[in-house]
Amino acid sequence: MSQVCVRFAPSPSGFLHVGNVRTALFNYLFARNQGGRFLLRIEDTDEETSTPENERVILETLNWLGLEWDGDMARQSGHQERHLAEANRLLAEGHAYRCRCTPDELELKRHAAEAAGRSRKYDGTCREKNYPDDGTPFCVRLKSPREGETSFHDLIKGDISVHNAEVDDIIIVRTNKSPVYNFAVVVDDHDMEITHVIRGDGHLTNTIPQIVLYRALGYAVPEFAHLPLVLAPDRKPLAKRRGAKAVLEYKREGYLPDAVVNYMARLGWGYGDQEYFTRQELIEKFSLEGVQAAPAAFDPKKFDWLAGEHIRACDNEKLFRYFSEYLLEFTSYSVNESLFSHLPDWRNYLIESVKERARTLSEMLDKCRFCLVEEVEIEEKAGKRFLTEAIREPIRDVLNFVASSAGEPTEQEWMDCLTAIMEKYQLKMKDLVQPIRVALTGTTVSPPIDRVLILLGKERVRRRLEAAMAGIR
Repeated sequence: MSQVCVRFAPSPSGFLHVGNVRTALFNYLFARNQGGRFLLRIEDTDEETSTPENERVILETLNWLGLEWDGDMARQSGHQERHLAEANRLLAEGHAYRCRCTPDELELKRHAAEAAGRSRKYDGTCREKNYPDDGTPFCVRLKSPREGETSFHDLIKGDISVHNAEVDDIIIVRTNKSPVYNFAVVVDDHDMEITHVIRGDGHLTNTIPQIVLYRALGYAVPEFAHLPLVLAPDRKPLAKRRGAKAVLEYKREGYLPDAVVNYMARLGWGYGDQEYFTRQELIEKFSLEGVQAAPAAFDPKKFDWLAGEHIRACDNEKLFRYFSEYLLEFTSYSVNESLFSHLPDWRNYLIESVKERARTLSEMLDKCRFCLVEEVEIEEKAGKRFLTEAIREPIRDVLNFVASSAGEPTEQEWMDCLTAIMEKYQLKMKDLVQPIRVALTGTTVSPPIDRVLILLGKERVRRRLEAAMAGIR
C-alpha cells in the first residue's frame, strides 16, 4: 500500500503560500488515488520557528482545505532518541565518523576551496581519524562513498545520477547532539513506512545524500518525485516578498476551499484540457505521470474564473452554510432569519439571487448586504443622482401598490406594477428601476430588482421607500 508523508517545517512567520501547500495537496491526491495513507509530520526541531501559533497555521490551513490526514500527527522532535541511536549505529558500523573541526576551521576551509575554484564540500580532514568520544566536542558526519555513482529515478524528472566523489560528507548530528534534518527525515520516513517522497524542487539536492543514508542504514529506498516550482505571474519564484498570499488569506477573502484546491492542483498537473474538477474527480484522475517537469505560473485571472465556477456549481444548502460561517468569522454581518419570515425557502432564494456572478463569499455579501440589515444608508452620490423630485410620484405609486397588496407580491406582480408605472409616466426601465434600487439597497449595484423586492418583503420595501421620499429635496 502506498504511504506518503507531508512534512511541514514551521516558517519563522508561519507563512504558507500556494507553493508550500500544493506539495501537501499532491501528496494527499496521490495517496487517495492509490488507496494509500496520507500522513502528517511536523518538522519541529527548530525551537525558534516551531511555535504553537506557527503549528496552528499549518493545521488550520490543511483542515480548511479538507486535506485530512490518516492517524495521529507526528512530530519530529519526539523521535530524537531514535535518531541518535541510529547515528550511533552508523558510527559503530563505519558509515559515519566523528568530526572535530570547529566552525571557524570549516569556514576557512570553505573560503580556501572557493578561492582555489574547488567544491565547498568538506575536505575529509577527520574522515579516517577514528576519534573516540573522549569529551572533545564533535559532530557526526556521514561517510559517503568515494567511488562510483548514486542514481535514482525521479517519477517526474526521470533518471538522475551523481558521481559519489561529488557527494559531501554531510553532518548528521550537530555538536550539540541534535540530529540534522537530512538525517532525521530518513529515519522518520523509514519508521513511518513511507513508500513515496513527493516534495518540491528545492529538495532535489538533498535526495542523493539521503539515498546514501538509506543504504548505509540498510533501509529500503522510497520512490522520489520532485514537483516543479510555482512561479509568480512575472515568472519569478512565488514568494511572500513578491506578492504571494498566505493560503488562509484566501479564506478571509471568501474563496471556497474546493476552488483553491482545484486551482492548486492545476499548477503543474493536468488532465487533458479539463480545468474545473470536483474533489472526487481530482482524486480519481490524479497521477504523477500528469505532473509536468517545467514550473507553473500562478494566474490570478484563471484562479478567479475557477472560483466563480465553484460558487455556481456549489449546492445551495452547502453554499449557504459556507456563507453563514464566513459572515460569522470575518464580518459584522449575520443572517437574521426574522428578516426573511415573509419568504418561504428564503435560504435557497437568497443564494440563487447572489451566486450567479460572484467569485467569492465576499462578493456574495456585497450583492446582498442590503437585505441582511433593517435599514440601509444611501450612498451620497447615488442619492443625489437618482433620488430627485422627478421620481417622487412614481415611488408614491409603488407605495400605493404595497398598501393595496393583501399578501406578499410575487415577482411577476412586482414587475407588472413597475411596468404599469413606466407606462403611466412614460419612463424607461432604468429611469424607474435605478432610483428604486438606490432607495432599497443604498447603492446602484444589486441583484435584479424583482429579486431585491422579494428578498426585502413589502414591509421593508415600504419603510425604505418612505425614507427615501422623505430625503428628496
